[in-house]
Amino acid sequence: MRESVQAEVMMSFLVSEELSFRIPVELRYDTCDPYAVRLTFHLPGDAPVTWAFGRELLIDGVGRPCGEGDVRVSPVDPETLGEVLIRLQVGSDHALFRSSTAPLVAFLDRTDKLVPLGQEGALADFDAHLDDALDRILAEQGAG
Repeated sequence: MRESVQAEVMMSFLVSEELSFRIPVELRYDTCDPYAVRLTFHLPGDAPVTWAFGRELLIDGVGRPCGEGDVRVSPVDPETLGEVLIRLQVGSDHALFRSSTAPLVAFLDRTDKLVPLGQEGALADFDAHLDDALDRILAEQGAG
């Protein structure tokens, strides 16, 4: 059975130290891909952009700097844990987003109620969808 959790969070898109603007970001977690979360960024004047990365990376990144490569998540201030930075990178291009921690934690709590962390592999249909998901990802990368 396919189930999902969705939320919309307002984040700041940090263009530079002097320029940022708030945008709606859709967060989605789906049991057919239980290890990943998807963030869809609705940038003004552009088509929505979706990034998928590990749910555990987002969970860990709320409390400490995490990630290597294309996605990095870290608290703005590890002492207060009030805000999180999400850095997305493709080649030399990158985008930086700032979010309040509270709505991310609320979203992650709802995902954990649907599929507890560490129990992702217990989903009966996960293996059946893994090959399809990998084929889709490879096709998207080949088209990009």
